[in-house]
Formats: sequence, structure tokens, C-alpha cells
Amino acid sequence: MTDAAHLRPKMIGASVPRTEDARLLTGRGAFVDDRKLPDALHVAFVRSIHPHARIRAIDATRALAAPGVAAVYTAADLEDVVPPIRATSRMSGYYATPILPLALGKVRYVGEPVVAILAESRYLAEDALELVEIDYEALPMAIDPETAARPDAPLLHEAAGTNILLTREFKRGDAEGDIAMAPVRVKGRFRMRRRTPAAIEVRACAADYDAGRDALTLYAATQIPGILRDALAQIFDLPGHRLRVVAPDVGGGFGGKASLYPEEILTCLAARQLGRAVKWTGDRVEDLTATSQAFDEIIDAELAVDSQGRVLGLTADAIGDVGAYSIYPWTAALEPVQVVSFLPGPYRVPSYRGRVRAVATPKAPTGPYRGVGRPVSTFVIERLMDMAAREIGIDPLEIRRRNLVADDEFPYKVASGLVWDKSGFHACLEQACAAIGYDALRARQAEARAAGRWFGIGIASYAELTGIGSRISAAPGMPINTGTETASIRIDSTGAVTAAFGVAAHGQGLETTLAQVVAEHLGARLADIRIVQGDSDAVGGGTGTYASRSTVLAGGAAIRAADGLREKVLQVASHLLEAAPRDLVAADGRVTVVGTDRSVTFREVARAVYAEMGRLPPEAREELAVTRNYDPILGTTSCATHIAALEIDPQTYIVRIERYVVAEDCGRIINPLIVDGQVHGGVAQGIGAALYEEVIHDENGQILTGSFVDYVVPAAGDIPPIEVVHVESMSPTTLGGFRGMGEGGTIGAPAAIANAVADALAPLGVDVFELPVTPARLFRLIANAQARS
Repeated sequence: MTDAAHLRPKMIGASVPRTEDARLLTGRGAFVDDRKLPDALHVAFVRSIHPHARIRAIDATRALAAPGVAAVYTAADLEDVVPPIRATSRMSGYYATPILPLALGKVRYVGEPVVAILAESRYLAEDALELVEIDYEALPMAIDPETAARPDAPLLHEAAGTNILLTREFKRGDAEGDIAMAPVRVKGRFRMRRRTPAAIEVRACAADYDAGRDALTLYAATQIPGILRDALAQIFDLPGHRLRVVAPDVGGGFGGKASLYPEEILTCLAARQLGRAVKWTGDRVEDLTATSQAFDEIIDAELAVDSQGRVLGLTADAIGDVGAYSIYPWTAALEPVQVVSFLPGPYRVPSYRGRVRAVATPKAPTGPYRGVGRPVSTFVIERLMDMAAREIGIDPLEIRRRNLVADDEFPYKVASGLVWDKSGFHACLEQACAAIGYDALRARQAEARAAGRWFGIGIASYAELTGIGSRISAAPGMPINTGTETASIRIDSTGAVTAAFGVAAHGQGLETTLAQVVAEHLGARLADIRIVQGDSDAVGGGTGTYASRSTVLAGGAAIRAADGLREKVLQVASHLLEAAPRDLVAADGRVTVVGTDRSVTFREVARAVYAEMGRLPPEAREELAVTRNYDPILGTTSCATHIAALEIDPQTYIVRIERYVVAEDCGRIINPLIVDGQVHGGVAQGIGAALYEEVIHDENGQILTGSFVDYVVPAAGDIPPIEVVHVESMSPTTLGGFRGMGEGGTIGAPAAIANAVADALAPLGVDVFELPVTPARLFRLIANAQARS
């Protein structure tokens, strides 16, 4: 049974202004720190000042006696209360480090929480921090991941017996042999430096304890309320209905809020033990030192091509600096393994060997960050493609045309085992070139070079898996199912629609896009739809928002649930209108008999079901609610081409980006305004990775970038106008034809900018192997090149 679907107005594809912006832009958003819990205690943490040290003794006597202090916790107080949790994995040879709320026995990075002080205000708690005395014994450490990987390196986790937490290899064919026989070979040691998410809202959490029910509600600035609920339920041995995690409005996440943190465990524990609400809001120093970081990778890679520029083979040996712990639930495998698995990119690579080691160092743990591994792998393969093009004397555009997987080759199995479904690889490349006027831009570059200016053009093409289903873990080997999503949609007695999901928005506009999907498939008015998300109680099993999954999975679940609920509405309306369901159309909150002016509103339908029982036969009085699950099984492929044109100032070595074009294929677009905003934001973060952002530790393991004075993020004036071209090919593997696109801007931008910088400096013989290319690095590169000449 179906209504006249072709008569329903289309909400999918409409540029609807974000419904959540009305509250967020007028200061009426509700973030964790806005929540005022009665009689709440506030937490402050004494954090490690050493990168690696044994804790000999802790004396918190004076702190406990300080005004307003209610409790002081050390790891010794919790040892028999809180069991460690581990990010387990099915990968062989992987070591899962124990995760505890406070450092036990020794500290492993600067900023690790050691002591928690709970007081009547954050100010009093901070004052008491100064009264805690900790006797440390500094231990040897290896801050450099290559040194840490050596057999004789000081161990962070003695039980592991090594600092190498995992190794993994992907292999197809005889890559070394193919490279050895190739006429053209290019290689390099590539380095992407460590960075941190730096979301506008720092991490925060507040635990509210109900002693009568022995129940806990945690309000957290998190992307994963469902995963947090399940982890905390495991730690505290509580049933799920007594532990709820709510992510209210969240001011950005970018992956940094997609893991379980010690502060969240401690806050919940203290609330249960003390019988009072407990709140913690981090400050910016804590955010820059203790929030998970990313992109810290070293890759030795070599590419071989024939005389026409067609790829013959590729090898890569990578070391991922994963910091001190294997982060929950994603594991230390998350980024390093994805670097080597995605390194062949959207190209035909006949033979490949990629090997990676994840190495523990005394730094903050690495974890998810927008793009996860793919910004690094794209940087490497795109630099190699440009280097090969230069070696054989063809344009970088042409070498990509010759090697991108063609439309008639999909589905295409990548050398690492990934499978690309049909996506617009070539269409993105060609449309990006058309949009930027590639030939004219090259002519302009020739003129600039003749005048002695450093003007460069960079191309980067990439592909990624998005909306990953149950067959593939969001992190390699992770046993948690992240591949399904649930939508529960109901119409209440007033005709209003509530749609609940397991996702958790933190800036993506999910309240708007999901409402558009529900409105179109249910036939409701957009204004009548409320989206519930960011609440572990919203659906029976949900995880959150990460890995470009929400549009594909939640959108698919929304379609299934909304279609099912529309069938119920039409069935009821058929009795009220005395017409067959197939002759009815639901649109704009009203059911109409096609070709007539006879209709009933959703409110009237709801009243007939819930209040006016005599109007319907008993079999038609079923509740107007449907819950459906969606699993895309494998997920789908998203792709894009980025092109940047820039100029380098020869006096200051500052890079000024003049033009930036993105042609992306994210499948069927729900809301073009939101897609453009996501692309713009992703490119801005990619520019940060390419030119500005770097977490720096000195040789003693001390972090030197603990404030925005030293950790430089791009300002508004550093971001050029960004032109976005939508290719919009329907995904053949997902319900609705959607593809994910939230991470793509960050994936393509670093490589495009690196290629443009290298192109600008090609007359000087300068290549780019390390990001970010700060003015200081450019100065050294150019000075070295000039000295050689």
C-alpha cells in the first residue's frame, strides 16, 4: 500500500535554513555548563607535570581541610571501586591499555589527571589544588615515536612488554618487485604533525544522582552518548535504565568529544559516592593538553609509474604516534591503520604493501579527529602523484586522469582491500578544473613565474568510506557495532510529530536535515516535527555521531520509520475519508483524496486514534508510532577534488590562498546550505593542518602549545572564499542515495595546499614533505634549497 508519492512536495534537496540556529545564534542554546544542578559540587584536577614519572606519594591532607572542600580522590581511593576499562579489539598482537579515572602508580603524559578535588565551587576547588603535595620520581622516556619503538626504549606500559601497541600490514602483489623494475620512481619521508580539535566549547560533564532510584544522569559535551552510557554501565555494573547520558547542545566536537574520558568516569563515581550532583567544566589549557589529539604520523612511501604516468606499485611504512593510552572505544589502531588502508586513494594501484606500527609515547592519547587518517594518507599519495608527474614532465591534472578509477570499473576493490562503490571520481576532477578555470590559471602562473613570483596550484583527489554499516567497524577490529541506527517516530494526540534517533549533533544541523527527511516521507509539516537526539534514552540502542555516519544511517532509518508511519496515517485516514489508501496523499500535515478537496489534517487523524474511538473500527486504532532500524551493511563511497591557488610572500614566507574550489560527490543532497557549510568548515580545518596548527612537545616531554598564543588556528581572514560544486550522484548502496560528507573538507585541503606550495617553489627545487608548512619551515626549506644551488 502506498499513497500517490509523486504528488508529495519535496523537502529533500531544499535549502531550508537551520531550525536550531534560532536558539544557538540568540544565546538560548543549552550547553552542559549552562545546566545548574542544585547543591552541585565542582571538580578540579591536579594534573601531571611530568611526561613519565612514578608516583611515590600523595599528601592531600591540607587540601581536604581547605574551605569548601567536600572530598579528595586519588587512584588509591578508587582501586577497589572502579575497574579499569579497556578498548578491546579483534586485531592480533594488539595491546589494550587499562583506562582509569586517575593515574595509578605512575603518570604517562603531561596533563594526565592525578588527584580530583570536589568543592562547593570551582574557585574553591582550584584553590585547594595548590595544597596537594605529590612526590614524583621522574622516569626515562622516549618522546620521539621512532625512538620509543626500539626494543631498548623505556616502557610506558610494562605489561605490554613494548611500546608498539599494534602492527598491521596490507599487501597485494609484489609491490617491491614492481617498483624495482619501474622506469620512474618517486619517494619521500612524509610527516604530518600532531594537532588537537580545539572545539569552541571545551569538554564538560555534570552528573546528577538520584539516590531514591540509585540512578545517574550524566550531561556531557560528547558525540557518543550511547557508547558512554554502555561503558559507564559496564564500569559501575548498572542496568541501562538507571544510567542515562544526555548530550545537550554541543559546541563542536571534530572527534575530540567522541571518546570516553577519565573526567567523565570520575564525575559519575563521585556523584554516586557523595550523593550529590557533581560538575566539571574544563578550561582551555586542559583542553589543549588532555583532549585527544591526532595526525601524528611518519610515512616512508615510494610510488612507481610507467613512462606514461600510470601507477605500477606503491609501498609505505608508517609509524603512528598514538600517545600514552589506547583510547576507548576506538583503540590505538584507529588512525594509524586507516592511514595505510586508505593510502592507495581513488587510484588504480596494481600492487601495494603498506605496513604500520602504532607506538605509545608520553603524550596525550590520539583519537578520532575529523577525517581520521585520511588527511594523512591523502597528503602522502597526492604529493607522490605530483612528484611523479613532475618527474615524467606531465601536468598534475593529467596524471590523475590516467590513474583515477573509471566509472565502468566500479565496484572497485582497492589494493588494501577496501571497496569503492560507484562515485564521481572523474566528474569531481573535471568539474573542479572547470570551476576554477584550470588552463587560464596555469597561464596566469606562467606570467607570475616570469615576474619572479612564487605562485602555485595544487590538486588533491580523495575517496573515503562513509555511512559504514555493520560489516565494517568504525575503527579497525573494534567489537562495538557502529553500523546500525534506529529511528522512532510517533504522532501524539495533537498531531505533533516527534522523531527520536541515536545520533548526537554537535554543529552538523541534524535537527534540520533529519526533519526534512521525515517531513518528505511522512508528509508532515516541517514546523510540526521535533527531532530528539543526543540522549541515550531516545532509542533502545544508539551510539552517536562520528565517521560521517549520521546522514546515511539516521537518514535511512528515518525513511523506513516515516514510510511505515505514513502507512498507518493513511490507513486511519481511509476510514475517515471513506477512500482507499492508494487514493490518498499525505503532504504538509494533511491527507487528501487525490483529485478532490476532501481532506483531514494529521491533528484530526490523531484525535480519531487517541480520543474519538467511535470513529474507527478497533483494528484501526493502533498507536501512531513506528520504530525502524537501518543498516547499510558496507556503507558507501564519498569523493571530491580540491584545487587551491596560492602565493607565497618572499619577504615573510606567509602563504596567501587566492582561490579554492571543491567539487564533491556526497550523493543525494538533503540540504545544500548545510552541505556547503560543512565543506567550508572542513576546508578551514584542513587549512589549519596545512599551514598553522601543531601541538609541540620539547625534548623533555613538556607541551609548548598550551594556549592559543602558541597553538595557532586560522583566523577568519586566513580562509579564502570557497567555491563548492555539487556532483550529486545517488549512492547505489544506501537507502535514499545519501553519502556522508562531514569530514571531506579536512581530508582534501592539506594535500591540495601542500601540492600548491610545492608547485609555487618548484623553480627553486623545493618539495614539501611535512605539514604544517609554517613560515619558519618555509624559510628553512627555501634557505636550504638556495644554499644547495
